[in-house]
Amino acid sequence: MKSRQVVTGVALVALLSACGVIRGDDKDSKAAIAPGVTSQPCPLAIDKNKGCIYLGTISDLTSGPFAALAVPITKAQSKFWERVNKAGGIGGKYEVDVQAWVRDNKYNPETHRQVYNEIKDHVLGLVQTLGSPTTAAILDDLKANSIVSAPASWTSAWEFEDVIMETGSNYCMEAMNSVDYAMEVYKPKTVMAVHLAGDYGADAAAGAKIAAEKNGLTFVNVETPPGATEQGRAITEITKTKPDLVILTTGPADAATIIGQSAAAGFKGRFIGTGPTWNPALLKSPAAPALKALYEQSSPGKPWGADTPGHKAMRDALPGVTPNDGYTSGWAWSYPMKAALDKMVAGGDVSRKGLLAAVKSLSTVDYEGMLPPEAGNYSGDPNTATFRQTLINKVDETAPTGVAIVKDFFVGPTASAYTMDGPCFAKL
Repeated sequence: MKSRQVVTGVALVALLSACGVIRGDDKDSKAAIAPGVTSQPCPLAIDKNKGCIYLGTISDLTSGPFAALAVPITKAQSKFWERVNKAGGIGGKYEVDVQAWVRDNKYNPETHRQVYNEIKDHVLGLVQTLGSPTTAAILDDLKANSIVSAPASWTSAWEFEDVIMETGSNYCMEAMNSVDYAMEVYKPKTVMAVHLAGDYGADAAAGAKIAAEKNGLTFVNVETPPGATEQGRAITEITKTKPDLVILTTGPADAATIIGQSAAAGFKGRFIGTGPTWNPALLKSPAAPALKALYEQSSPGKPWGADTPGHKAMRDALPGVTPNDGYTSGWAWSYPMKAALDKMVAGGDVSRKGLLAAVKSLSTVDYEGMLPPEAGNYSGDPNTATFRQTLINKVDETAPTGVAIVKDFFVGPTASAYTMDGPCFAKL
C-alpha cells in the first residue's frame, strides 16, 4: 500500500503559480460576454474554437485546519472539469477554467473576503468556497451580484440561499441521523456535542440536540476552539460527564486529540464524527487504536472506493494519488454546477442571472451514482428540497481512505419528521 501522504497546500499553490494559472490580470476580460465568460478560448483550451467560462476557487490550501481535505478537493475539481472539456465542454460552445482564479483562505473569514474581492469580477461563479463561516463572510455580496457558488461545507443555512449550490445532506440532518443510528445500535442515554464555534460545529450540535430531545436523551453541549493543543476542556468534559455518545464536529487533528486522550483517560463511550473529522492520515497517528475502538464517521456521501460510475470516473481521472475523500467530495460537488451551466447555455442567457435561473430550475442532478438524483433539488422550498440521507462509516485499515460503509444512505425518524424552517444552528 502506498504511504498516506497528502500534497501540501503550499506545493499546490506553487505549482499553479508556476504554471501561470493563479492570475491577477485582466487578460480574460477581452471579448467578455458576461463577467467570467469570454468568446476567447480558455488558457488551457482543448478546443480553441470554444469560448471560456471562468469559475473561481477559494479554499484552505496551506495553513488552515482543513488543508488536508481542501487540497484534494481542489485537485479533483480541476480533473472533473478537464474531463468535461475533453467531452465537448458546455453546450458545445464553452470550456470551463477552474485554475485561473484560485485563492487560499487559510480558513479565515477576513482572508476569504479579501481574496474573494480580488477574483469576483473575473468569474461567473465559484466552483468552490470552502468553509461555513468563511462563505458566510461573502454571502451578502454573492446575493447582491447573483454569483452562484458551490460550498465546501454543509451547513443547513445553505438550504435557504438560492445562490448556494450545496451537495449532500447538511450537518444538522447528518447529526440527527447519527443519533438515531446510535439509538438502534448502542442505545445511549446521554449525548454530548463537542464542536467548533460557528455554522459548522453549531449546526451539527443543534441536530444532535434535536434528535436527543426527540429520543428522550440527556443532552450536553460543549463548544471547543480549533487546534489540537486547545482540546483540554473538551477532553475534561468528556471524561468527567462520561456521555454514552459524543457527536464530534471539529477538524481531523482536533478529533484525534480528543478521542485519543479521552480513551487514554479511560473513556469508553462512542464517538460519531461528522465527515470533516476524518482524514486517513489519522491511522498513522498515536490516536489510531482509540479511533478503531471508539469512532465512526458520519458522511454525506460514499467514500473513494465505492462502486458507482462517478467514483470510477474520479479514480480514472486521478491515477496514482493517495486516496483521500477530499477528492471524492470535490468531484461529487461539481455535478450540480455542470448541470446548471448546461441548462444556462441551452437557455441562451449566458450570464450570472442566467446561471442563477438555471440553478433554481433544477429538481434533480445526475451524479453518476455518487448521490441519489434528488440530492440535486434546488427548485423546491427548503423543507421539501432538503436532502436528508447520510451514511455511517467505520474505521477500516483495508479500505482506500481508511473507512468503509457500515450503513448506506438512510434517513432516521428524527430527520424524516423534522420541518426545515430555518438554519438549525439558530436553535442551539
